[in-house]
Amino acid sequence: MYTDSYFDRFVLPEELRATLKKSRCLCYPETKDQLLEMCFGPTHSSRYDVTYPIPGQGLFKEAEVVRCKNGPVVNFMEDYMRRRDPDCMRIGDDLPTDKPRFEDTYGYPFSQLRQETLDWLATQQLIMLPFHAGGKYYGYDSLMICPMNAAFFALSLANMQGFVSIFDVQPGYTPRAIIYVAPPFRITHFNGKQVVVHNRSKELHEVFAYNLYPGPSAKKGVFSILLDIGENEGWVTNHASAAMLESPYENEIVFMHEGASGGGKSEMLEEVHKEEDGRCLLGTHTVSGEKYYINLGETCKIHPIADDMILAHKDMQNGSGHLVIADAEDGWFLRMDGDNYYGNSPTYERISIHPSEPLEFFNMDGTPGATCLIWEHVMESTGKPCTNPRVIIPRDMIENIIPGNAPQEVNVRSFGVRMPPSTVMNPNYGVMGMVQFVPASIAWLWRLVSPRGFKNPSIADTNAGSGLKSEGVGSYWPFSTGKKVTQANLLLHQMLDTPNTLNILIPNQHIGAYNVGFMGEWLTREYLARRGGTVRLRHLVPARCPLFGYSLDEMKIDGQYVRQTFLRPELQSKLGFEGYDAGAKILTDFFKEQIQEFLTDELDPIGRQIIELCLNDAGLEEYLAITPMKNIR
Repeated sequence: MYTDSYFDRFVLPEELRATLKKSRCLCYPETKDQLLEMCFGPTHSSRYDVTYPIPGQGLFKEAEVVRCKNGPVVNFMEDYMRRRDPDCMRIGDDLPTDKPRFEDTYGYPFSQLRQETLDWLATQQLIMLPFHAGGKYYGYDSLMICPMNAAFFALSLANMQGFVSIFDVQPGYTPRAIIYVAPPFRITHFNGKQVVVHNRSKELHEVFAYNLYPGPSAKKGVFSILLDIGENEGWVTNHASAAMLESPYENEIVFMHEGASGGGKSEMLEEVHKEEDGRCLLGTHTVSGEKYYINLGETCKIHPIADDMILAHKDMQNGSGHLVIADAEDGWFLRMDGDNYYGNSPTYERISIHPSEPLEFFNMDGTPGATCLIWEHVMESTGKPCTNPRVIIPRDMIENIIPGNAPQEVNVRSFGVRMPPSTVMNPNYGVMGMVQFVPASIAWLWRLVSPRGFKNPSIADTNAGSGLKSEGVGSYWPFSTGKKVTQANLLLHQMLDTPNTLNILIPNQHIGAYNVGFMGEWLTREYLARRGGTVRLRHLVPARCPLFGYSLDEMKIDGQYVRQTFLRPELQSKLGFEGYDAGAKILTDFFKEQIQEFLTDELDPIGRQIIELCLNDAGLEEYLAITPMKNIR
């Protein structure tokens, strides 16, 4: 394992080659078990401290790794390091970007710090970990350079992107991306803050991770790499979950669900939640307290495809008119904050307690030699459990997952939005019906704005009191290193080129005066799966708000009709046309405010037409003139 015999298999930048040749030790993991064992330090202890010497401070402890029966448990010493800092991205190059540049922020060129980083790495024992960014079949040869005492960080990348043995690296291996890990720089250069610097060229995307929480670099850093490569090659990595639904009538359709945080991506992979008596609680009226139920004798079987990063690579597209996708990850970085007692998440509890291979846990209470339990979260300095406990679960451990990660054609492409309660007495933007059918032009506008709203835990402020905030183009903008308008153009053409994929909008939390949670999402999924992902024009009526496209005038599932007031909220007695129109105006005004910035010379002319329609309060028929709905007849 500790040898230089493999070094010449890699084609590396000259400065990196010089750095690695100076290193005291280079480790090339042959198996994941070797990498796993390295997490516990040179003495293979049951509890290993990850420390670094800091001038004037002595040894600084970043994290500790505990050996549990079901895998290593990693805990950071600071609450701040247990979650991703949303303001950690800096751009170290001169290529086009809308993100903060390193030099503008810190007052000196990144090339200076880059050399300091390489000089520091040259003094360390290092792990060279090859991986395929984006997956084995359509991914890109990449490399991580990581200090050996932070092997847990390298393991997290191997678990999320797939372990590549040094035995499988052939001569001429040329990384398209390289991740460098230099933890002490967080203390010595950045006043304790997480910073991840992206240094791009046409041939190589470098990520300099100056922290040890995997979120900004091993997870979202790879997302950034794929988005950057896609910008250069003309394709998109979507921020979404996806599943194949097998209906009780043996129809099989594929859903891809996008949305800002809280938009229901995780819930798309969940079974329909039922009451103790087997009924589904469709909604509770927030004024009267009346509850509305529906019975589903048998629900769809869920075959998960992806949970967060979806590769829509240009080489996958087959000309069918459907978007073709695959998971961009080999393992899922799952948050377990909602699992706080035994029996809360039986599937993940079963997988994590008795895994077929050791898992890796973060921010959980680990005791050496015991089993780490995903509902026991580490306590923070506030005396409360950490809100970001995580476990990485390999794809092949997920129940009923599509085997082999084969590309899939998307039948239904949905976008989820958190909605507040809305009545005529207290109007708000929560006036979307249970499902809205939209042409590609309107669907694109929703992805430009990517609103996240009502009681979203990631929102720290509000917009004009509405609770609306944009997560940025595609809802993946926080991870993109380029320009918003570039991503807008890519998403536009992705949608224009896939007219046979049905576009819908789905609210969660509230529909007008009804509290629905995620039931609207689950019932829409059941309804469309039973109908093969199609809907007839005769069942649709133009929505009162053009941004909602068409409303469904009738929904029948298993012989039961859903109340029309869930489908067309303006018909609710406590909302009415007046309350609906007031809420729609809040939403429309927010859209107009957000889309103005895309009106640049770089925007595709079709995109400019669509934005101008929105700014001029166009009707649905004008959107349909640009992008007809070929999949609705």
